[in-house]
Formats: sequence, C-alpha cells, structure tokens
Amino acid sequence: MSAWHLNRAVRVLRQGGVMAYPTEAVWGLGCDPWNEAAVMKLLRLKRRPVDKGLILVASSVEQVQPLLAPLTPEQRQSVSDTWPGPVTWLIPDPANLIPEWVKGRHDSVAIRVSAHPLVKQLCEAWGGPLVSTSANPSAAPPAKTNLRVKTYFGSGLDFILDGALGGRDRPSEIRSITDFSIIRT
Repeated sequence: MSAWHLNRAVRVLRQGGVMAYPTEAVWGLGCDPWNEAAVMKLLRLKRRPVDKGLILVASSVEQVQPLLAPLTPEQRQSVSDTWPGPVTWLIPDPANLIPEWVKGRHDSVAIRVSAHPLVKQLCEAWGGPLVSTSANPSAAPPAKTNLRVKTYFGSGLDFILDGALGGRDRPSEIRSITDFSIIRT
C-alpha cells in the first residue's frame, strides 16, 4: 500500500467518512468511533441498528490500554495471549470511555488488536482504534472481494483502501473477558 493511499484513508476518516478495507477474513467498514455522524452513516449503510454495538480494531495493545487498565492480571494475560490476532474481546467499560453509539445497548466494548498488516498500518496512521464491522448489509454475506464491496455500497462509501485479505476463513472469534465464554466462533 502506498503512502498516498494511507494518507488519503486517514484524511477521509478525519473528515467523518466511512471507508472499506480488507481484514483477516472479510472486507470491513470503518470510521472514526468518536464521530457520531460517521458511525450513524456506517450503520445506515449496513442497515444495522445502533443498539447491537460495533467492534473496535486497533494496531496495538497500547492503543486500547485505558480500557484494559481495570482488568485483573488473569484477564490481561488472556487478552495478551490472543493479541495481535483474530480474537475480539468484550471488555467492560465502566468509565464510559467509548461512546454509546459504538457500544450500543452493552456495558462492554468489543475490541480486537489486528495482526493484518494493512489494518495495523491504518490504525497506526490514524493514531488509535477504528470502528471495524464486516462490509455487508445486515443479513447479507460479508464481502470477500473489492467488487462485492462496490456492489453492496456503490457510491455510499467515501474510500476503499485496496489490499488483500489475510487468509482466514471466518471473521474473528468473540469472547467475553468477564467469564471467558465464547460468544462467536
């Protein structure tokens, strides 16, 4: 990926845009999690209700450290054992560090630290976590190609950051940090 494309992606995010990018298994949609208008645009594109909540993706543990600070040593170890990688953790947010339009009706926030090189570069250039949700309208199969992204969303997206998927068959596993249960495999 060229520096020009990466800079363009960050500019789009700073302007409140919604973009598509490849992740470990499927194409994702992303935006600035602290920009309510951007998140609402993303949810309209997906036809997804706000109360379901969204995942945040980061390039490193340091980018989400404030959310990990209240965890027990055992919980922090479980998280660090799976990151970077394809595991999304539901982590309590008692200090409400993450906006309700990202968490939905939940008291926790879904977070993943990605191992995908392009996602890592994007989050590093952005300077923090981004919303990351599969690039598909609700109930439709997730996009596995750039063409499918364009078919689903057409001109509704502000930018598509081209690249290759990471080679995984399925989206990230989701686990709860409070009881270590697996929510999605």
